[in-house]
Amino acid sequence: MKVTECRLAGVKIIEPRVFQDNRGFFLESYNRSEYSKYGIDQDFVQDNHSKSVKNTLRGLHYQINPGQDKIVRVIAGEVFDVVVDIRRNSPTYGQWEGFILSAENKLLIYVPKGFAHGFCVLSDSAEFVYKCSEYWSPKDERGIIWNDPDINVQWPVADPILSAKDLKNLPLKELEPFN
Repeated sequence: MKVTECRLAGVKIIEPRVFQDNRGFFLESYNRSEYSKYGIDQDFVQDNHSKSVKNTLRGLHYQINPGQDKIVRVIAGEVFDVVVDIRRNSPTYGQWEGFILSAENKLLIYVPKGFAHGFCVLSDSAEFVYKCSEYWSPKDERGIIWNDPDINVQWPVADPILSAKDLKNLPLKELEPFN
């Protein structure tokens, strides 16, 4: 496994070892002992799986009290994955970083607490799975509007398919600070 620190401190790209032969492939997507060597040592309590059609944009989501660490990956299709630093005291507050995640490249992203997360589907459809360190809590769920001009994410789609809930998300500057 290869782990690379990203520009936004705390976010990591995880490249698993892939064993491939004429039957297909095998990879270990999570091993707590191995991950802990890279500072990823949480108890993950919930796994989620979504399937979305092309141009669907999910996000930018995060949770407060206490927040969620996530390990995200794509198991079918391809997405443009985005993390936004929402830690008010961070030197990179309000900055974003984007990644291409696909079933083909098999990359994973570690998204720690203090980051909003979202993705846009680039392929005809995509299946997205992620581990969470805290259970989903509706009262603690928050979202930033996908096209917040202060963040200025360069999404690869001009007119995304959004949920009714994501259409109501606010700009980052109007949300309570993440501690």
